[in-house]
Amino acid sequence: IRSVARGGYPAINVGTSASGVDVYVFAAGLDMETIDLSIQQNLLTIAGNCETAAHEGDKVYLRERFHGQFRRSVSLPDDIDADSAQASYRNGVLHISLARKAEAQPRKILVN
Repeated sequence: IRSVARGGYPAINVGTSASGVDVYVFAAGLDMETIDLSIQQNLLTIAGNCETAAHEGDKVYLRERFHGQFRRSVSLPDDIDADSAQASYRNGVLHISLARKAEAQPRKILVN
């Protein structure tokens, strides 16, 4: 699994297990209707637009929160089943869960 260096927006954590891959996107305050998730050739792409509320005529002295369009990509293992992808959004965190293909799952072999 490959990703870009720390500091991109939104922040992403990726974890793996024998059964799949979990991607956590820290996207507080984003409208999930504007988020575009896609998987193509084992590359997960997260794109969207982050708008900040600003009143016309206000002067901005400090802006630490990112605003504008963003695009992040994460390379996934070859044994991921893209059809199994599920996404949920709760408390500002987008969770994308991807299962590994059945043939890639560990199997227990019984000895007679």
